[in-house]
Amino acid sequence: MWLQVSLLCLAVLTPASRSQAEDQASFYRSNDQDRRCHYTFTVASPEESSCPGGSGKPETDGVLSRLTLLEALVSRLIAGVDADTRREVVANGEEALQEAYSQVTGERNQLQQDKERLNKQVQELQRRMAELSQEAESIRQKPCQQTQTSGGTQHENSHRPASDPAYDFNNGTYQEMKAEVTEVPASYLIPEGNHNFTGCGELQSVGDPVLHRKADEITGKYGVWLQDPEPQGPQYTNKTVWRIDAVGKDVRQLFAYEDMNQFSRGFPTKVLVLPEPVESTGATMYRGSLYYQRKRSRTLIRYDLASESLASRRELPHAGFHGQHPYSWGGYTDIDLAVDEQGLWAIYSTSKAKGAIVISQLDLESLEVKKTWETNIRKNTVANAFMVCGRLYTVASYTAPDTTINYVFDTATSIGRAVAVPFKNKYRYNSMVDYNHAQRKLYAWDNFHMVTYDIRLGGASHGSS
Repeated sequence: MWLQVSLLCLAVLTPASRSQAEDQASFYRSNDQDRRCHYTFTVASPEESSCPGGSGKPETDGVLSRLTLLEALVSRLIAGVDADTRREVVANGEEALQEAYSQVTGERNQLQQDKERLNKQVQELQRRMAELSQEAESIRQKPCQQTQTSGGTQHENSHRPASDPAYDFNNGTYQEMKAEVTEVPASYLIPEGNHNFTGCGELQSVGDPVLHRKADEITGKYGVWLQDPEPQGPQYTNKTVWRIDAVGKDVRQLFAYEDMNQFSRGFPTKVLVLPEPVESTGATMYRGSLYYQRKRSRTLIRYDLASESLASRRELPHAGFHGQHPYSWGGYTDIDLAVDEQGLWAIYSTSKAKGAIVISQLDLESLEVKKTWETNIRKNTVANAFMVCGRLYTVASYTAPDTTINYVFDTATSIGRAVAVPFKNKYRYNSMVDYNHAQRKLYAWDNFHMVTYDIRLGGASHGSS
């Protein structure tokens, strides 16, 4: 009886539970990550209030869908940024290429102008050669005028008495004078600048090199040698010769010689040690001071000879140095210091000038730039340069035995032009040319050989001080 009652109760409860579960059942449909449709049926458990480790599948799928969409949007955004970046890089590259092309075009035009200028110089030289050849031919064809020396013939000036011994061509006095005139060297007939013309003027001619000394060691391949045109104090005079051997890693020795004779014999009276190393062959001497460029820098130094100490130093603004704008022979000749009748000069170039020669007049004490001129001749196309009476002169070649001084720039008028003054590199490696206005000579260092050139100036100079 008890068993029957129990079964009946169980039968009654079971349908009720099933009916309650059916009331809590649900249906859900959603897409997965691959956009495929999924159908989900959910029935609440009659025994468990919660599922351990379970998760809400519909909510998760929704979040995943939104995340997928967000990833796609971010990818598109990044792709757009990358495209903009690439376009910006391409634009910058095109701008850089355009700038480089413009620079190359400018340099090409400058070279073309230099070529045209050189062609004009060649044509002018050819024209002058043709004129000289015609003149020489006419002189050869012209017969020499014969002078009658017989005793009965009188001089053209008939108003002078025939008995005047000066017009008796057969007497001993005339014959002696004729012999003396015949023996006068031809060079004496040309008026030299240091004999007949003492003022400033334009360079007319340069004489042959005169050898004073030859260096014995490899350190004398090139260097600086000079005399102070205006010495100060009793210790050193205008006869004192100074020399610097420019070959070496740390050039600091300045050799002093009592006079040209001791210099030629190689007997220095003193050796000074400079406070800073010297760069190349651009040093000069003036009024008791040595002016030079410090090694591997654009710094200029004034060294006082009397006190044997550094007197002043200053950077030359924007000047190229250590191989940026040298002369054609190299040698780190970026800055060349020079002295003439008007004072101290610096010959150099800058990036702004694009390699063209720049001239600056410097203060003797502070080395400050007083005034600057920019020329139209490139520094690396000439072998050397020097100043005379406020004019810059450039030498065309350092190796050709017969070359020319090919350009002059007048600082008084700021005008430059081509010239053709003959110049000789007898030993075929001229690394230094400097002007001494007291001696009216050029000092040069030509392949171990230390030489001087006499020069001739002519005409009045409007640039003289």
